[in-house]
Amino acid sequence: MIGQEQKQEHSKFIEKSINHLEALGFENIKADLPGYETPKTFTQKSSGLDVRADITAQKNGQKYLFDISLKSEETKMLKSKWLLLNTVARMRSNRFKVITTKGHYKFTDTMLRQVNLTSDDLLKI
Repeated sequence: MIGQEQKQEHSKFIEKSINHLEALGFENIKADLPGYETPKTFTQKSSGLDVRADITAQKNGQKYLFDISLKSEETKMLKSKWLLLNTVARMRSNRFKVITTKGHYKFTDTMLRQVNLTSDDLLKI
């Protein structure tokens, strides 16, 4: 979902997010980074798109799927990814949250509204 030029910034923000989640009491954290187990990949049948949450974690026996939101030109792909992850999470009685940071909050909030997800699904770090 992200370009190679954003890969380094994205990785740094994933590490920062993992540290924040650990401080909040999340455990069994999986991320698409070296040193962590890779989260499960889902395939969207209509488009054949492989989708993976950036971070998965557990807290109080509840599994959470987290996706990192940074400004991007590929808004359609991002919306599809969020809708798929939200649907999978709801089917399995899990939770889906989008993580963003200062400078990306308005973009993320606008995108969430466009796909009818609430701001309760947004975690600001």
